[in-house]
Amino acid sequence: MLLITHSDCLDHDPGPGHPESRARLQTILGLFNRSAFAGLERVEAPLATDAHLRLAHPQGVIDLLTAEEPVEGWSRIEADTVLSPGSVRAARRAAGAAVEGVEALLRGEAKFAFCATRPPGHHAERDTPMGFCLFSNAAIAALHGLNLGLKRVAVVDFDVHHGNGTQDVLKDEPRALYVSIHESPLYPHTGAASETGVGNIVNVPMPGESDGAAWRAAYESRIAPVLESFAPELVIVSAGFDAHRRDPLASTRLETEDFVWMTDRLCAAARRSAQGRLLSLLEGGYDLQALAEAAGAHVQRLMEQELWPCEA
Repeated sequence: MLLITHSDCLDHDPGPGHPESRARLQTILGLFNRSAFAGLERVEAPLATDAHLRLAHPQGVIDLLTAEEPVEGWSRIEADTVLSPGSVRAARRAAGAAVEGVEALLRGEAKFAFCATRPPGHHAERDTPMGFCLFSNAAIAALHGLNLGLKRVAVVDFDVHHGNGTQDVLKDEPRALYVSIHESPLYPHTGAASETGVGNIVNVPMPGESDGAAWRAAYESRIAPVLESFAPELVIVSAGFDAHRRDPLASTRLETEDFVWMTDRLCAAARRSAQGRLLSLLEGGYDLQALAEAAGAHVQRLMEQELWPCEA
């Protein structure tokens, strides 16, 4: 299994007290230095090119972010999205990790890859960076896979917040399925079940205070049948861990074992139709203890599942 990351992702600094701090990635990378994760093959994330970024965003957005990045201090793009020196390079590494993950899985170098990068991406709309996110990493990965010849790619998002950016980029692309289970109402106040794109968007809004049993039941009834019917040739996971009961930015009550359960179900979907190929991208998760436990359990489960055979 591949771990794709880069130290440049630590240079993005949204400022004191911001939830999306470099400590998130430092915590995860420190965890992955333990002996239990010695089997991970570490790959340096390349810089995404403008051509990669233009899969999801017009050149004007790329140029704006480059122009707005400060030489020192901070530049605020919108209420929650702040640039520091090094932010755009970090975001290019995050998008580049997603691109490299797709290519590595299609080359057969591994079944699974986890991108431990930041800033996250699933709130970045085609024309609007927002919600801590600069580039729409999961959407870029999906569209890159389609450009490389895949016929169907699925993005499954279990971050507690709806991935309005991924949805915005993919909503008119029938070869890409976007499925999101998320707390509602909650930022960014999108993700109603009625938002269906061209039939390729499936939103599963969950009430606040929902627990693991409720999320598992919703996955089985709403998400699993859609994935089976769509039969993706690559599964991309927007892996946010902020639905954990300890997270300060939501009220959902998942436990670490619930993330393991969802990992198992997503691996099963990948084995059925995608030759086992699953790319997981770090999104949210803002309590460091919960993030370490849940992300660590997710990756450890992927490492175990990689040894399982695909379905014929």
